[in-house]
Amino acid sequence: TVVGPDGLLDAVAGADVVVVALALTPATRGIVDAAVLGRMEGHAWLVNVGRGEHVVTADLVEALRSGSIGGAGLDVTDPEPLPDGHSLWSLPNCIITPHTANTLAMARPAVTERIRENVRRFGAGEELIGLVDPALGY
Repeated sequence: TVVGPDGLLDAVAGADVVVVALALTPATRGIVDAAVLGRMEGHAWLVNVGRGEHVVTADLVEALRSGSIGGAGLDVTDPEPLPDGHSLWSLPNCIITPHTANTLAMARPAVTERIRENVRRFGAGEELIGLVDPALGY
């Protein structure tokens, strides 16, 4: 299920896995906080492949330590890189990867197709795909 901010608390309440894959904007910075983590089930995992700043790290550490969530898989952290000795490193229910959820080899086909399609659309006078809206921050 994909939800916006208004449905977040209800959506995480029954989720087995909560995946964070957002653009970082003022509205999404810190969106996963103690309130969100507190609504998650005790067996549920948080997976962040967006930006580290989406998650309030201190709140996540507390949720992991207390066992109020099952665990976390983090491809991004705040701070990043995560310094030696940070408490997230020592938590057995936290898996940390070195910001490798996407690689150039994985992204290249999709980016190539997007460029090809936008060149076609531009030539046909059609609206382009994936336009950036500076007012939204992405």
